[in-house]
Amino acid sequence: MPGHDPILFDLGTGARYFGRQCDPSVPFSGSCLITHLHWDHVQGLPFFPPLLRADSRLDFYAPIQEDGGSIGDVIRSALGPPMFPVGLDELPGHISFHAKGNDEFSIGDVSITTRLIPHIGYTLGYRLEFDGATMAYLSDHQQPGVDVYEATDNALELCDGVDLLIHDAQYDRAEFARKATWGHCTAEYAAWLASTSGAGQLALFHHDPNHDDDQIDAALAAAQERCHRTGTRVLAASEGLTLHVGS
Repeated sequence: MPGHDPILFDLGTGARYFGRQCDPSVPFSGSCLITHLHWDHVQGLPFFPPLLRADSRLDFYAPIQEDGGSIGDVIRSALGPPMFPVGLDELPGHISFHAKGNDEFSIGDVSITTRLIPHIGYTLGYRLEFDGATMAYLSDHQQPGVDVYEATDNALELCDGVDLLIHDAQYDRAEFARKATWGHCTAEYAAWLASTSGAGQLALFHHDPNHDDDQIDAALAAAQERCHRTGTRVLAASEGLTLHVGS
């Protein structure tokens, strides 16, 4: 989005590499849309180089907590001794925390819809609309069961007719059968959701870290086969990949 402050999705280890690309002579101003507070989605926060500048600002959007607690307090409980040597409040940059549930709001000219979706604990899916282009991001999404193809109204609403759907595709069928309650899904389920909701393109995401390229290629082929009749294009997300959405 030319001329717009960056909007990041989650803060995993990639936050460090993105932050290193930012101009260190210019204060950072941007937002991050956090799906949930599991470690793999927030562990990049203390390693995000722009937060080492006192005049940098990060707006941190995350789901409301089940106990009604503060998002900032949850992060502070994990980011500090004895779990980490530096506490959250020792980072020079300014972080503003925003709790969201089933909400609509804007960041600049970007309209954002958040909906709670099935995972382990409160988890958000995001839908973004900007200049006629739409995308949805459901990085951790619980498939209801083995070979069960249905979704909540919230998930379907987020994905409805988007140009691009970035979606969880962690397990193959055999893995999912063993880990069916672990909060993720198969590539076939992601393809079903993309086809059912009329998404133009599906990016398979949240690959299992134990999968090699051959396994990801196999998941991609299975998803492409399921999407063939509806015309949804399917790709496997990879490090450094750039996608252009809209005209």
